Amino acid sequence: MGLFDSLVGSVLSNLGNQTDNAMLRSVANMLANQQGGIEGLIRSFKDKNMGEVIGSWVGTGENVPISADQLKDVLGEGKIAEIANSLGITHGAAAEQLSTALPQIIDKLTPTGQVDGSLIAQAIAMFGKR
Repeated sequence: MGLFDSLVGSVLSNLGNQTDNAMLRSVANMLANQQGGIEGLIRSFKDKNMGEVIGSWVGTGENVPISADQLKDVLGEGKIAEIANSLGITHGAAAEQLSTALPQIIDKLTPTGQVDGSLIAQAIAMFGKR
C-alpha cells in the first residue's frame, strides 16, 4: 500500500486538520455512492459543461479551480446537504470546503492522470463509512 499511503498522507497534509479528515470520509462516501463511481462523477461534470475542470484534476497538470456555486450545480443540493449534515456545518460552508478539497482529492487519487479504480477503492475502504 506504499503509493496509496503516500497519496493519503499528501492529501491530509494539504488539507490540514480533523475537519478535513471528516471531509475525506464524506468524499469517499460520495464516491462510493455515486452511480458509476469516479467515472460517474466525471460524467456529471461533463453533463454540466465542466468536463475541462474535472479533467484538469484527473490530469497531471495544474488543477482548474471550481467555485462553491459551480460545485452545487454539478453535484446538486442533495449531495451538498448530505456532506453538510455529516460534517455538522452549513450547506454553504460544505460547498466552499468541498470546492477546495475535491480537486485535491481527485488529483491525488489519479496520480498518473488516469482513473485507477484500485486506488479509489482503497480510499473508499479507508475513509468511507466510518
